[in-house]
Amino acid sequence: MDKNTVLIAVIALLAGFISGFLLANNLNRSEMAAARPQTVAPAQAPSNSNSPAPSDDTLSPDEIRSKIAQADADPNNFTYQKNLGIALYRYSTMKSDTNVLSESERILERAHSIDAKDFDVMVALGNALFDIGFSKKDSASFQRARDMYQKALAVRPDDADVRTDLGISYYVQDPPDYARAAAELQSVVNANPKHDRSMQFLAQVYIKQNKIAEAERLLAKIKEVAPGNDAIGDLSAQIAAAKSPSK
Repeated sequence: MDKNTVLIAVIALLAGFISGFLLANNLNRSEMAAARPQTVAPAQAPSNSNSPAPSDDTLSPDEIRSKIAQADADPNNFTYQKNLGIALYRYSTMKSDTNVLSESERILERAHSIDAKDFDVMVALGNALFDIGFSKKDSASFQRARDMYQKALAVRPDDADVRTDLGISYYVQDPPDYARAAAELQSVVNANPKHDRSMQFLAQVYIKQNKIAEAERLLAKIKEVAPGNDAIGDLSAQIAAAKSPSK
């Protein structure tokens, strides 16, 4: 899901407020999930030598409340609702802050009520609901996330990342629906033979289904199209463990 355009708009609107964290952590929920293939939990962006120190990208509660208050005071300002909702979602993901996550979902819901056809809002709202579903083990939030993803796919049916997120939602829900996850992820792979992230999660689903040959086939394909994929080592270990005789 390409959010570069939205990211630029967010930075322009909230310059000075976000303290550069958007640029330092330009990762969407799916990319973060893909970095942790064993848990596939929404995860905080990995640190690196170029990232600012934690104190540089941490907002005070007063700063966050101030911006939320501005959004609440001007509820019909679609652009502000959209950009702040997306910015808060990214911040909540970076900091694993469920309170900010809930506020981002609320503001994105408002933006969606103003313009129900905005693709970026639908995807961001779906992402926020996905993370709420995961953190609270809430099947209703997962279903609402899927509803948003389906609406987004009605606008852009070929968006591989959104459909991958849809498939992942079935994989991480409690209890998992491996068959539905596999169907959605396989449709992405069929249409996008080099989309390694969908193959990565599909391989994990196959491992759970004990379809080890299929998982090995996908792993070989990932090594071919994306040899730098961080999940390769974990997938190799999972397949090896699945093939080992029970002790």
